[in-house]
Amino acid sequence: MIDGEMDIDPAVPPSGPGCAECVASGGWWFHLRRCARCGHVGCCDSSPSQHASRHAADTGHAIVQSYEPGEDWFWDYTTEDFLDGPELAPPRHHPLEQPVPGPSDRVPRGWEQQLH
Repeated sequence: MIDGEMDIDPAVPPSGPGCAECVASGGWWFHLRRCARCGHVGCCDSSPSQHASRHAADTGHAIVQSYEPGEDWFWDYTTEDFLDGPELAPPRHHPLEQPVPGPSDRVPRGWEQQLH
């Protein structure tokens, strides 16, 4: 049995190419995380708004996968540890042309000082 199997739905696609809340509010993110249960894409805990962990706390969807190109690790916010998981529905990362941090037109000067 895969760790956290009950909290993962491999058939659900990601909610979009970037953090849903940052897109709606005009914010920006450093790295992205994808909820393994519902597909919500949120910004990582280094980002100013930390929407991925907020989503986990608000919904109980504790497992995320990195939504960064070249990364396929899963994280469990409950155990605060990495775990194994299945291949999730595509796309498996944000668009390659999307810069990090992003989106490019919203990243402020001195963004490095705003990271957690």
